[in-house]
Amino acid sequence: MLNRKVVEEFLGYKFEYSDLEIPFDISKSTLVETFCLYVEDDLGEWLNDNFKSFFNHGEIDWDWVRERVKSYRDS
Repeated sequence: MLNRKVVEEFLGYKFEYSDLEIPFDISKSTLVETFCLYVEDDLGEWLNDNFKSFFNHGEIDWDWVRERVKSYRDS
């Protein structure tokens, strides 16, 4: 689900500005793929938690949702 190229650029930026180096026995592509899989494993749970929160655990407040829609549309 994640764009590997974007993640590669993100990791490159983070490593560059954190003075970190990838060990010689781990390729950049392997590191990017492994990090993506790690993040994607958590993504489903994160989406479910946010769904429950956004829709008030099934007790949907549509006025609140409308306000969120309006605030994001207007920003």
